[in-house]
Amino acid sequence: MADKTPVTAAVRVLRQYRAAFTDHLYEYEEKGGTAVSSRELGVEEHAVIKTLVMEDESRRPLVVLMHGDREVSTRNLARHIGVKTITPCSPETANRHSGYTVGGTSPFGTRKAMPVYMESSILDLPKIYINGGKRGYLIGMAPQVVVDILKPELVSAAA
Repeated sequence: MADKTPVTAAVRVLRQYRAAFTDHLYEYEEKGGTAVSSRELGVEEHAVIKTLVMEDESRRPLVVLMHGDREVSTRNLARHIGVKTITPCSPETANRHSGYTVGGTSPFGTRKAMPVYMESSILDLPKIYINGGKRGYLIGMAPQVVVDILKPELVSAAA
């Protein structure tokens, strides 16, 4: 496996903001999720952050950032943001909105600008690992970097 940093849309955004981040390449496993990436990187799954593309009842897309070992309570999230329902997008729809392939979706450099909702307890972690825009590639950073660049709305939507 190459040790060279992939130059994805996410990496370009981070470089544009002069954000501090580390590269973490690993062997991607289909449907392995954060359990595989945390095992491969030797970090707690709680510190691996999932980037989920969802939509409300009007089919407006949004991004949810959640701990790898937690699920999103779509009911709590919908209530918090004042919509009736939130549902995960199909992989094809998520790919179309984000410009990334599911399994390699980064919240940075998405094709469409979408509101970002981040589980507030992510800020309690010293370092997080989030997708860098390619399957098998995570980037490590302080959670504050996400806040500074994406300006997410903090929520309590973990199930």
